[in-house]
This record gives sequence, C-alpha cells and structure tokens, in this order.
Amino acid sequence: MRLVECFYIAGRELEKIVLKHRFVFPFYKKGSVDFSPGASRVRKEFVDPWGCRWRFPHEGLQGQVVYHPLEDWDKLGELQMPDPDDGIPQEGAPTVPWEAVEEAVRRAREEGGLAVIGMGHGFFFQRLYYLRGYVNLLRDLHFRPPQLFELVEALKDFYLELVRRAVRLKPDAIYFGDDLGNQRRMPFSPRVFREVLFPAYRKIFGFVRRHGVHVHFHSDGHVVEVLDRLVEAGASILNVQDRVNGIANLKRLLKGRVCIDLNVDRRQLLPMGSPREIDAYVRDMILELGSRKGGLMFIAGVYPDVPLRNIDALASAFEKYSKLHLDLG
Repeated sequence: MRLVECFYIAGRELEKIVLKHRFVFPFYKKGSVDFSPGASRVRKEFVDPWGCRWRFPHEGLQGQVVYHPLEDWDKLGELQMPDPDDGIPQEGAPTVPWEAVEEAVRRAREEGGLAVIGMGHGFFFQRLYYLRGYVNLLRDLHFRPPQLFELVEALKDFYLELVRRAVRLKPDAIYFGDDLGNQRRMPFSPRVFREVLFPAYRKIFGFVRRHGVHVHFHSDGHVVEVLDRLVEAGASILNVQDRVNGIANLKRLLKGRVCIDLNVDRRQLLPMGSPREIDAYVRDMILELGSRKGGLMFIAGVYPDVPLRNIDALASAFEKYSKLHLDLG
C-alpha cells in the first residue's frame, strides 16, 4: 500500500496500523516518516532536470507542472536532455543517483525482497505533456508535426540509455509509470498509441526483457483498448485499475498472460466502503484473477479521504487471504 500522502494527515495513528501489519509492511521501521512541520512539499516549487517547473498545492500529494519548456516548438532546439550518467530523473522530485539505485538493489537482495529499479512515474506520454502542455500534446497527436516525432525519438533514446545502465545491476524488474487513461476512455485513440507511442515502448521494454528482467508497467485510467499492445511491447507485470477497466476485461485480456498488479478502487471502495466490503473485495478478486500458479498482486493508493479503519481492514484482508490462491485450480 502507498500511504505516504496519508502520513502527513494521520501521523502516528497511521504508523500504529502499519506497525501492526508486519506481513503487509515488512520493511517499515518506526520513525521512517518525518511528521515534523515542513516535511511535505506543500506550496513549494521544484524545477526538474528537463526544465519543467512543478508546484505542490496540496499537503503530501504530487504536484503539477506550471511551466512547460516546450510550450512553443521553437524552443525544441534549446531542450537539454538530462545526463543519463547522473541517475534516474523522477516526477516532480530530484534525480536518483546511480549510487543510490545500486545500494537499493543490494539492500533488497540482502533483505530477501525483489530488486526493482524504478524509472519513475510519468516516464513517456506524461513526460511529453509535461514538456509541451497537455492541450498542445493532444493537438500534436492529431496533427503529427515533425517536431513531435523528433521529441519522441529523443525521449526513447534517453530511456534506452537509462535501461542499459539499469540492467547491468541485474534487478528482478524495472518499473515504468505512465498514465495513459482517463476515467471512461483514453485521451487518444488506440491508433495514435500504436503509431506514435508503441514503437518507443516496444524498443525500451524489449531491451529490458531481452536481458531477462521483468517490465513492471503502471497506468492509471481506462486502458482496455491498449492492454494487448502493452503485453506485446514487453510488459510482464501490469498495474492497472480495477473499476475503470472492468474485472471481466482484465480476466479476459490478461489472466494467464502476465502478472496482474491490481490497483484497488480508491474512488469508492476505500474511502466509502465498509471493512466488510473491503474484505469481500480482496477475496473475490483472488477468486476471479488468481490461480495456484500466482499471477496476481495488489496495490492500493491510500489517500487522506480513506478512514483509518479501512486501511486496517485492507491490510487485514491481505493477510487473511494471502494463501487463498493455493486452493484454486
């Protein structure tokens, strides 16, 4: 579960729940989160290595880009790509140096966990609109100016340089996050994805897979129309949302093909459901999408509107049903 945003609101009451559920939070240590005033990024600004200026208006939550360095295509020639040797750029946060990445891989192995290297959230489609602006990018995807393909090619080459360095560390998986969907549909057609974004995805993911490393891909929103393409590109672990994509669709398109990393409904179930409904949800999802061979994980983005009792209920359900898949065919 991702709880960072809630820690700034609930503080030590939430920490008590986390410490209670060692099965779900095995690596958390008391005092890991700084609850002191000013620890969050609220009302602060940050300029990332691409020149995008971020602003953080809400306590503990991710910010938004308020200055897009390529809002005018005339500035494309001035764009300075980050230096891959510096580390892995993050979304609205400082670059993670390779020394820290290597140390995280080493520590994960020592602690018996999976070694996962994160390429950050918003790595491609979102990075394009962080640079161009959302409306500008949607126009670009429709009219296809040559500058768009020049930028896509440069971004693809940059991430190929990053994954070349990452696979040398022999992680179990490399994580990529890119929100491709809205609540009911995608902001562009499957054809646009196939013709503009898919070739870059396939090159980057394919390189990772050829080196025996899993590709863990995350997307929020409705992405049903491109799930096949994501698998074809090389994603072997797919983190997608449940309600907006439909469990029947996920079962039909993904079960048995990839590991489904199911994103628990954070719009209705977690903030407004009862502990009993949360318990039933976890059980039902395992019965629908799980198997004795595995292939199902859960992730929950828990935000400040989720009652503490529901956080406790979700962690309890994960513990209660952790071996239910062994009873399945």
